[in-house]
Amino acid sequence: MFEFLSNHMRDPQGRLDSTRGLLCGLGAGVAEAVVVVCPMETIKVKFIHDQTSANPKYKGFFHGVREIVREQGLKGTYQGLTATVLKQGSNQAIRFFVMTSLRNWYRGDNPNKPMNPLITGVFGAVAGAASVFGNTPLDVIKTRMQGLEAHKYRNTWDCGLQILRNEGLKAFYKGTVPRLGRVCLDVAIVFVIYDEVVKLLNKVWKTD
Repeated sequence: MFEFLSNHMRDPQGRLDSTRGLLCGLGAGVAEAVVVVCPMETIKVKFIHDQTSANPKYKGFFHGVREIVREQGLKGTYQGLTATVLKQGSNQAIRFFVMTSLRNWYRGDNPNKPMNPLITGVFGAVAGAASVFGNTPLDVIKTRMQGLEAHKYRNTWDCGLQILRNEGLKAFYKGTVPRLGRVCLDVAIVFVIYDEVVKLLNKVWKTD
């Protein structure tokens, strides 16, 4: 999705500036949230909460999905959609904004300057760290809205207000350190693999 959007927003020299990179990342994040992330995350969070409860009711993955759909319909797999769209959209917007900015800085006046995988990985880790600090509060709200106790909140806004009122500002940054380690490594690997796959494909046919 990012490539589809960016191919329509590059300048005649093939460059993508930071602002357009942010907008393309936002579009990719929203699409990702609606098509993949929200249903999978909702099921994952429900499973985690169920398995840590006193009397788990889900016997396995397929049984759990079947029970969720039977009790709540497909809507049951889309709990917290608004929070997920906000979280995932801002997530990818921040990552691609930072990554595009760093790439443009590194390449200078030559948009075709090759990038070493190590440099790509470092830039990816920085982009991942920026996204963690930028949207962990939205991730906390999203998780609450997808859990088994989501009924306590009227909507995404109410969830955020209740967390702030009852637990304070620090609650929005719970799990930041473990998430930082995972996300930095994750984003670094994704960007390195993506660049290397594109290089490989370019030897077979032009993908730029």
